[in-house]
Amino acid sequence: MASSKALLWVAALLLFLLLMLVTPRIPQDQDYHDFADHRAMLGIPNALNVVSNFPFLVIGAVGMVLTLQGRSFRLSLEGEVLGWTWFFLGVAATTFGSSYYHLHPDDSRLVWDRLPMTISFTAIMAVFVIERVDDRTGKASVFPLLAAGALSVAYWRFADDLRPYALVQFVPCIAIPVMTLTMPPQYTHSLYWLWAAGFYLLAKVAEAADNQIYRWTGHLVSGHTLKHLLAALVPVFIMIMLARREEAVDKVCIMTKLRNHSRVRRLCGKEEGSEQDHTEANLLTNSVP
Repeated sequence: MASSKALLWVAALLLFLLLMLVTPRIPQDQDYHDFADHRAMLGIPNALNVVSNFPFLVIGAVGMVLTLQGRSFRLSLEGEVLGWTWFFLGVAATTFGSSYYHLHPDDSRLVWDRLPMTISFTAIMAVFVIERVDDRTGKASVFPLLAAGALSVAYWRFADDLRPYALVQFVPCIAIPVMTLTMPPQYTHSLYWLWAAGFYLLAKVAEAADNQIYRWTGHLVSGHTLKHLLAALVPVFIMIMLARREEAVDKVCIMTKLRNHSRVRRLCGKEEGSEQDHTEANLLTNSVP
């Protein structure tokens, strides 16, 4: 088991090195700093892009307190408290880093915007390994993944190459929904993972449509401001999940449940089913929540 896990880490490292060799460098586009909404309010430049970060502070602080409190969230696996604490710390720190950046957007300040986000990205990936793969492996991966996230930001800043940072940001966005659907859970209420992923996707769409949304709303709100607000809902869904979930009795992945549910409907939909069909349908029904 240990050797197979080591081989997986080696394979992941080799795949990363291969991607770095065969893909072109991605420099930071300086137009990225030119957001649609430049309005100042109460002496705050780019005011809405600044103040829309403050929900992250409240949500992250509440999440950290409830994680460390030990009573409100269901955390029974080794390393979960460590992983979730780092996740919510990154969420809270995003308020300071992103606000600092949006006061005067440039590359030097963008470092402090991206660093807290990589903390959250990598911490949540470690938590997911804890829950879906192996708790000891996940716990051991917390600090290496956090270090990889920080190094991806440093590499971008000094080499002007976004490739490692893009991997840190988007690999969890793909891996978490796929693993949610295909790997058996340790806890109930797994659908909240998909809600969180969906709102993060909406946030990225709003970010890409910054200028268009600003025009469509009659210069009321920009896409980037909406991106902050939508992204702040991601940890909200996660907190609801952590508070509501229980340890799963039937550790069956979502895709298997959907297949079973479809099969039950097909068997029950037969006008004249055999006794074997009805027996099979009853057995499958008991496995569908």
